[in-house]
Amino acid sequence: MKRLSALLMFLVTGYYISAQTEHISSFNAVTVTYKVHPKYFIYAEGQLRGIEDYSYPDYYEIKGGVGYNLTKNHKPFIGIGRYGTYKDRLMDKEEFRVWLQDVIDVKAGKFKFENRFRAEKSWFYEPKKDAHSDRIRLRYRLNISVPLNSESVKPGTLFANAYDEVFFVTTEKPLFARNRVFGGFGYQIDENFGIASGYLWQREFAQSGNKNLHFLYLALNITIDDSDDKHYHFPGAD
Repeated sequence: MKRLSALLMFLVTGYYISAQTEHISSFNAVTVTYKVHPKYFIYAEGQLRGIEDYSYPDYYEIKGGVGYNLTKNHKPFIGIGRYGTYKDRLMDKEEFRVWLQDVIDVKAGKFKFENRFRAEKSWFYEPKKDAHSDRIRLRYRLNISVPLNSESVKPGTLFANAYDEVFFVTTEKPLFARNRVFGGFGYQIDENFGIASGYLWQREFAQSGNKNLHFLYLALNITIDDSDDKHYHFPGAD
């Protein structure tokens, strides 16, 4: 356990040092997971990011969807969302997105390995240019989490979380468009509220040149579950 914590701190510190030649961006999120049935759950999320300026949001996301607990460790999901990017405090690009995803969890002792596969279709509008476009994107994320002071995540649990996610755009070049690496910690306050924070490094690949983004992530996670068998799901920076 100490080795895992030391490794996460090393990754976070290393990426933070490398970010000094660029700048730190903000990544803030509120998520709500509502278990409406033993098999079905509703998920919603709102985001604000300050990409060009840490203190001034210039990107937002509003999204949600419905998931199905096929088994305890297998959760298909369908989602829909609206996204906006601002430049000079004016809307630069609007996006409407739908996606299908499948999440398969593999547990080894206290560790949970979450395999997330997602296929997205997006439609864009750029008001300044009056231009329309679309995109098909495929994503895979391996998310590893482990409780640090208990055998499972429950109220009062501190946990560590790390993941790597790759993005492939089938309608543009290059095919391999993005890579994300995240490391951080979370705390389940009670049965309804949890918080998570960490460092996210994002590398964008483009024909015009690659770009690195460095985010400090902070999230409030709300779980509504009246069943006796409660599970606390933390989506991480998405």
